[in-house]
Amino acid sequence: MSGNKSYRVRIWSAVLNKTAKKPTYQLRWKVDAKPFSRTFTTKGLADRFRARLLRATEDGEPFDTTTGLPDSMTEAKAAASFLSFALAYMDMKWPDAAAKSRASMTETLMTALPAFVRDVSGRPDTTLLRHAMRRYLLPPPCRGAERPGDVARAIAWLEKASLPVADLKEAKHIHDVLDALGRKLDGTAAAAETTRRKRSVLYNVLDYAVELEHLAANPIDKVKRKRIKLTEVVDRRSVANPQQARELLTALSYVGGHKRAGGRKLVAFFGVMYYAGTRPAEAVGLRRQDCELPATGWGLITLHRTRPTVGKLWTDSGESHDNRGLKQRGEKDTRPVPIPPLLVRMLRQHIDTFGTHKDGRLFPSERGSVLASSTYYRTWRAARGIALTPDQVASPLAARPYDLRHACASLWLNSGVPAPEVANRLGHSVDVLLSIYAKCIDGQRDTINRRISEALGDDGDADDLEDSE
Repeated sequence: MSGNKSYRVRIWSAVLNKTAKKPTYQLRWKVDAKPFSRTFTTKGLADRFRARLLRATEDGEPFDTTTGLPDSMTEAKAAASFLSFALAYMDMKWPDAAAKSRASMTETLMTALPAFVRDVSGRPDTTLLRHAMRRYLLPPPCRGAERPGDVARAIAWLEKASLPVADLKEAKHIHDVLDALGRKLDGTAAAAETTRRKRSVLYNVLDYAVELEHLAANPIDKVKRKRIKLTEVVDRRSVANPQQARELLTALSYVGGHKRAGGRKLVAFFGVMYYAGTRPAEAVGLRRQDCELPATGWGLITLHRTRPTVGKLWTDSGESHDNRGLKQRGEKDTRPVPIPPLLVRMLRQHIDTFGTHKDGRLFPSERGSVLASSTYYRTWRAARGIALTPDQVASPLAARPYDLRHACASLWLNSGVPAPEVANRLGHSVDVLLSIYAKCIDGQRDTINRRISEALGDDGDADDLEDSE
């Protein structure tokens, strides 16, 4: 199928075709002066396909003069089975994907692939099959590793059993795959957020199959499924009030005993989450050079890196933590956050006592590496046991370090800070902010009721109503 290769590529923007009964979008491009075109039902599909072509040119990929596609897309175009298509999709997405996205794609596909197979004897144990896909087959860097005998047999079975990707247009097959995404390994229902995330990844995979003309339309759009109900609003029971937050931060000093710094070294770390509203991974990456800490008054931290814990398998560096820009922002974008004098003093004291890592990080691990989520989760659980009553420990109150960010946002909103400013400091849109914290905004009911009464000319005197009758 492969023809000659060329780096001479020109790509035009998608154009609306108004002559068709239903408006479509046509994308045109040339490879070595040979014209190619593709028609899409929506502008979004056309723009995504164009973006993939542009990315291939930026990455220096040669284009096939027969198919008009770059090497990374040619393999997916030629794929017959869903497995071979999935592998080509992973090859295409992996280089530019965040570590968490790589893990999520792998998790989704290793759940979906075994649900879309023909009846072939010798099906491996599900646990073995998932292990084989996760560690030896789906992540591109793992495919060259030597495969143990049972893993090799499991992969050989999957290669033989995998159905053609085009068969996903049949409703039965797509229902089977979606059912699998909604179950855990033991057969019980998966969490709603997990199911939603996996379904979103699968939808993107099948959109790519539409772009490459394996499917006429995304089959997920054609099946009726029970809507996944997600709890997007913060549970107000998890939000600590200022006194509880101070008691929790104080309790950290008593975690770990006297031999090691223990919780004392993390007081300011958790303080950054509560007083500046950062995500835990943002606090992990905070450096001294990112902080303005004056002797008096308010200071400023400028966030620009996040260090989430994802696992060595998914990062290019082989480290357990990814190192990337802020969530839902450009790689070089920053987010300045003013910090109150209390946090300024806390950070100055932390630096005076514990210093910084050689790269400026304020909160390295005991051995100088990136602070692990397991470490600060363990410390936080111990602090809750010290600061809270048994009933509170059993409740959702500040159950996770992330709940300190929620407490900060709730405090700002209830203090009257305008929603756009709160959203800017947290790195949210205003719509997302208000939808998440809708149940945590207190203290305004009486004021609102009074304003309504004034507008109605109602002073609340019941005798007025009786007189009018």
